[in-house]
Amino acid sequence: MAELSPQTQSVYNAFNRVGLYNEASFQTDRLALGAALVALADQVTPLFDDPEFFVGNCCERVLAQEREETRAAILEIATELRRV
Repeated sequence: MAELSPQTQSVYNAFNRVGLYNEASFQTDRLALGAALVALADQVTPLFDDPEFFVGNCCERVLAQEREETRAAILEIATELRRV
């Protein structure tokens, strides 16, 4: 198995704790988990597409930036898991 970042390893370890892991399904498990995380990112932090968004409002800018950072972190883990 390729070296995973600590964040990705933590997610993968949690997944394996449920007792579903077996060596034969290792690649499929990682692909499925990665796909599930992409779906999570789409549901929890969807791409920001708000026509009412006012760029000049500092609060909205901060919230949009936090959302983008959270989404990027989730998608980074998903991408790493799906690298087989």
